[in-house]
Amino acid sequence: MRIPWNVVSWILLVLFYNGTVQTCNAQDYDSPGTTTPSTPPAEIDKCDGIFASYIFQGREKEYPFVKNVSAQAWSFQAMATVLNTGSQELKSWKLFIGFQHRELLVSVDGAVVVDGDDFPISVGKNGTTLAGYPMTDLKTAIDTAGDFTQMQAQVNIKGTQFGLTAKTIPMPKSLKLMNDGFKCPGATRKGGYMYVCCKKDPKFKLKVAKTKFFPRKYGDLHFTYDVLRAYENKYLAQVTIDNNHPLGRLDQWNLTWEWMRNEFILDMRGAYTHRKDPAECIYGPQGQYYQDFDFSTVMNCQKKPIISDLPPEMQNDDKVGKLPYCCKDGILLPKTMNETKSRAIFQVDVFKLPPDLNRTAIFPPQNWKIEGRLNPSYKCGAPQRVDPTEFPDPSGIDATTSAVASWQVNCNMTRPKPRQSKCCVSYSAYYSDAAVPCSTCACGCDGERQCDANAPAMLLPSDALLVPFANRTAKALALARIKHRAIPKKLPCPDNCGVSINWHIDSDYKSGWTARMTLFNWDEMAFADWFSAFQLKKAFPGFEKSYSFNGTKLTGIDSTVFMQGLPGLNYLVGEVNGTHPDRDPRVPGKQQSVISFTKKGTRGMNVAQGDGFPTRVYFNGEECALPKELPKRSGGHRLSGVALIPSAVLVALSFLLLTVGLN
Repeated sequence: MRIPWNVVSWILLVLFYNGTVQTCNAQDYDSPGTTTPSTPPAEIDKCDGIFASYIFQGREKEYPFVKNVSAQAWSFQAMATVLNTGSQELKSWKLFIGFQHRELLVSVDGAVVVDGDDFPISVGKNGTTLAGYPMTDLKTAIDTAGDFTQMQAQVNIKGTQFGLTAKTIPMPKSLKLMNDGFKCPGATRKGGYMYVCCKKDPKFKLKVAKTKFFPRKYGDLHFTYDVLRAYENKYLAQVTIDNNHPLGRLDQWNLTWEWMRNEFILDMRGAYTHRKDPAECIYGPQGQYYQDFDFSTVMNCQKKPIISDLPPEMQNDDKVGKLPYCCKDGILLPKTMNETKSRAIFQVDVFKLPPDLNRTAIFPPQNWKIEGRLNPSYKCGAPQRVDPTEFPDPSGIDATTSAVASWQVNCNMTRPKPRQSKCCVSYSAYYSDAAVPCSTCACGCDGERQCDANAPAMLLPSDALLVPFANRTAKALALARIKHRAIPKKLPCPDNCGVSINWHIDSDYKSGWTARMTLFNWDEMAFADWFSAFQLKKAFPGFEKSYSFNGTKLTGIDSTVFMQGLPGLNYLVGEVNGTHPDRDPRVPGKQQSVISFTKKGTRGMNVAQGDGFPTRVYFNGEECALPKELPKRSGGHRLSGVALIPSAVLVALSFLLLTVGLN
């Protein structure tokens, strides 16, 4: 398929001209090798697929001016273009740009940053993916008679970059389409211009689905944004949150999104916004258009509202309740624990502004984010249009009704970065007189000056794990002196975690072994319906029983045991004052259980050398930080022989010896 060159040339020449003018204004460099080519590459005519390009438009040195080149900041502008030169429509386009110069994106026009936080967004380490908005789909020249306004999306990028000399052209490392079913070769670079032609992968087999829109996908957690009723200037939407991961969880969830077209929330059912202030509407474009509107009754006018679930006592409220799956105080449990508590629903009444004053002009909010109290972090993609959701007829007859329009937002759990966990693990063992505590700053350190944030945690006597960190110093120093260990001049900082878990090797004998798992809650707030999970590699097949917890092997996740409280024991209380608050340390909430394992079917495992310690530990879905070392055998303990004989065998042996002695 050939695209008329006069149209292509005109568009690209305009782009190149704009880029040249901005480059001159930046006064960044003026060498002949930096000018953008004046004619479009011949490859665009040969591209039967998706043609993506990136044009660097210029940069300027920004304050502060420093002599260190690597620390000098430069503001830059660029344009990314995605053009459909193929014969099939491209749905929900996504483009990856491999930024590599410590870039910070300040604004993006024509797309949204997938998994991005609020601007400025740091993208210079691993690059970033842009998703089309408001133009999400790119039609073909065949279906549009060569209308580039429907075939092409342009993204204007502004940001800051570091560490470049004045004559360097700061280009991305890579450029590729991220949609399923496409293969992209390495991008071609010519000065301040790079491009790539991505073609359909002949080996990719698309699942044929009789749907008009994008096929539904199901991440660890996903939202469905269903428009139930649509009017000229407003619509009613229902938001459904589904927790699909067996270890996913949210407590007291807070949901945020971003309105892109000056929408505002009139009312809600099943949830509420944290702020109710009509001033943003009165003094904004909303007040300019709706001049006679009473904004005192409006629930929220923020561009980025914060939304939370209602408490259970409001479930039957006639005005804000009476919705299925609502009003659980923000608790979303995995389906393995409770099927009905794995879903949440609320409704939102949305008002629109020009030019969207018709029934079909509906744009869902972008940049969805959700977080909980002590729960896993989720990264969410952009909303994707899907076939309208079907609901049972409200009258009760055997029929279904459909939403006016539906969008889906998929989110996946992410592993916490170093020093950003919310819980941690300590190790101890019967054969060691020193416990390995949680790592220093496992859950972060904010400007600690009285301690060393980079020093390894000091070993502790096991009883020190029962008291807060502030009360452990004397015990840690005493143990170090007894064992003749070096004491640092500046003591290590605390772990700063609200929840810690101790994994203790209790026994190790020929046919099996036991461990003791203890949960500590150092926060004043309790955890209802808590759960934990641990992953063992070699020892997993030998899991037998958890005596005080309800322990089961998880299906779908390798080598993982799921633990939750028994009925009536699923409430982990918070930290409280000691018996004598003036002199006794505070007491954490605590629950523990002994766990038994058999060695049958686990040939070659060595408990003390690491096979008896978990490789991953979770609490309420959050992956906890693990220690960097294992307990070491003390001089008075042996790893074989009588010390490893189960207590029942010792009792029987003692009885036999006494009987022989009496005879």
